[in-house]
Amino acid sequence: MLFARILLLVQVLALAGLGLAYFTHPHEMSNLSGMLLMAPAAATDVRAYYGGMQIGLAAFLLLALSRLELVRAALTLLVLLYSSLALARIGGLWLDGGAQQTFNLIALLIEVVSAGLAFWALRGLNKA
Repeated sequence: MLFARILLLVQVLALAGLGLAYFTHPHEMSNLSGMLLMAPAAATDVRAYYGGMQIGLAAFLLLALSRLELVRAALTLLVLLYSSLALARIGGLWLDGGAQQTFNLIALLIEVVSAGLAFWALRGLNKA
C-alpha cells in the first residue's frame, strides 16, 4: 500500500505541475513537442485539454490518496490511461516516421514506465 500511495503522490505532483504549466504557458509548452498554436482558439484548447485534464486527473488522484477505497480505481485509471497513451504514441511514431522524434520517444518511455509501475502497484494491492 505504501508503494501505491507514493506512486499516486508522484503522479499528482507531475500531473498538477504539467497541467499548470500547460494552462499558464500553452505556447511554450506546446512548442516542446513542435506544435505551433496559430490562433487563440488553439491556445484555449491546449489550456483546457492539456492543462485542465491533467489538473483534473491530479485532483482525482489526490482524492484517492485521502480515501482508501479509491486507490485501486486510481491505479486502474493510470494503467489504462498510460497504456492507451503509449499505444497511440507508438501508432503515431509508426505512421509519422518517428525514429528522429526525441520528444515522443522520451514521452513513450515515461508512459510505459508509468503504466508498468501503476500495474505493479495494483497487483500488490490485489495480493494484500
